[in-house]
Amino acid sequence: MSKQSSSPYSHKPQTPQKKSKTLVVGLTGGIGSGKSAASAWFAEQGIDIIDADVIAHEVVAKGSNTLHKIQKKFGDWVLNSDGSMDRVAVRTHVFSHPEALIELEAITHPAIREAAKAQLATSTSPYVILSAPLLIEAAEAGLANLCQRILVMDATEDTQIARASQRDEQSIQKIKAIMVNQLSREERNRHADDVVLNESDLAALYVQLAPLHQEYLKLAQQLKYAVD
Repeated sequence: MSKQSSSPYSHKPQTPQKKSKTLVVGLTGGIGSGKSAASAWFAEQGIDIIDADVIAHEVVAKGSNTLHKIQKKFGDWVLNSDGSMDRVAVRTHVFSHPEALIELEAITHPAIREAAKAQLATSTSPYVILSAPLLIEAAEAGLANLCQRILVMDATEDTQIARASQRDEQSIQKIKAIMVNQLSREERNRHADDVVLNESDLAALYVQLAPLHQEYLKLAQQLKYAVD
């Protein structure tokens, strides 16, 4: 479902960005909403996918500058014996210490943003999908500011819980805890230019994505000519 907009710039960045000839569509949604399935479909159409989750893991890889900063800030306990980040220990710590999460994100968010920008600079597809679960929530990360359009994958809470529990074998309690830290459906959808209600199977999802793909191709062409 596309909301009415008069230009390819219907999503307003918080901070002005240098114009780019590449249309960037931010893809987001709650846990179990179908972001991965949508990303895979767009990739099959030849569209480059920038995955913020993948980048978030890469920037804190063993020996990385970002991991060194985290170690310097919090101490050696953030590392495993092999020098990699102890994700379980860090996750547990920031979950019970909100101020530590703010400090951690102050280190990781700039690194994620710069890595995303680097991937965007090398993209060759007509437009780019920037997939980020907390694209809207983590405003300080600045990823939404890289996007000209926001596509939200939407699903009911029951569907989200059912999918996430089957996919990751997580407890319902843990899934609900994750959902608490994400925007409500209503609030997330208010930030969207396009909303896909993903309550059925993959075939039904693809039927909704196909016209959006055509729309994004058209907007990408308009953006290219506008910048030229």
